[in-house]
Amino acid sequence: MKEGGKSELISWIQSVAIAFVIAIVIRQFLFTPVVVSGQSMQPTFENDNKIVISKLYKIDRFDMIVFHAPDSEDNFIKRVIGLPGDVVVMDNDKLYINGMEYEEDYVQNNKAEIFEGQKLTQDFKVEVPEGFLYVLGDNRRNSTDSRIIGFIDEKSVIGSVKFRFYPFHEMGIPK
Repeated sequence: MKEGGKSELISWIQSVAIAFVIAIVIRQFLFTPVVVSGQSMQPTFENDNKIVISKLYKIDRFDMIVFHAPDSEDNFIKRVIGLPGDVVVMDNDKLYINGMEYEEDYVQNNKAEIFEGQKLTQDFKVEVPEGFLYVLGDNRRNSTDSRIIGFIDEKSVIGSVKFRFYPFHEMGIPK
């Protein structure tokens, strides 16, 4: 092999190695793809939806997060309803946080599917301790969330949902 060919081959190997290291760093420390499993976030996310979470985040109320579930090997995706220090009240399917009522547009489709007079979310009142979050699934009647597993330690959060991949057929593009 000529000297020029050898040096070009080394250059290509170095470029591929650097790209590989950059990809690992991005995935490990910045963004991670996740596949949604289950029905607890319907209709916002369906089973097998592909999302990307950011590992650099500031959690705000109503953000969707992925976290290590307590007492489980699984990771869950839920919506943050209560931040540390918040008093969260659900009264007759109306959400109050620190005394202020909030509209939950993301549960309206699920509310439309229940019989008149039934509640989508049972009533509760909680005060979120420091260092913890209160999370609920959008599919309130089929969600293992803070009503069952309790408060979520902020240290167990893996990342905040940033976007969802849509399959081509959902965008009107043929397969």
